[in-house]
Amino acid sequence: MQYLVSVIHDKLDLATPAEMAAIDAFNDRLQTEGYWVFAGGLASPNAATVIDGRGEEALFTDGPFVETKEYLAGFWIMEAPDLDVALKLAADGSKACNRRVEVRPFLVV
Repeated sequence: MQYLVSVIHDKLDLATPAEMAAIDAFNDRLQTEGYWVFAGGLASPNAATVIDGRGEEALFTDGPFVETKEYLAGFWIMEAPDLDVALKLAADGSKACNRRVEVRPFLVV
């Protein structure tokens, strides 16, 4: 099963060199152990554009879709045999990036 591990941050600063080194090592581990699917960091919420295409014409708004102190700073998509393994990996990822994370399984369709 695949899991989305969202990295939660509350400051606009980027990862420190030490945090980046730990993240790189964690990414290498995920790849080596076969859990890696995809990962990425995201620009700050100030770079976001919200698009609402539900009306006759799409409405474009600068900024994040919610005003909040915390935001999604990055993510991992992992392939794990079960939630327990995903949670353990996410705990290690949280330690590596020095930020809180949220784990959510992908829906099976």
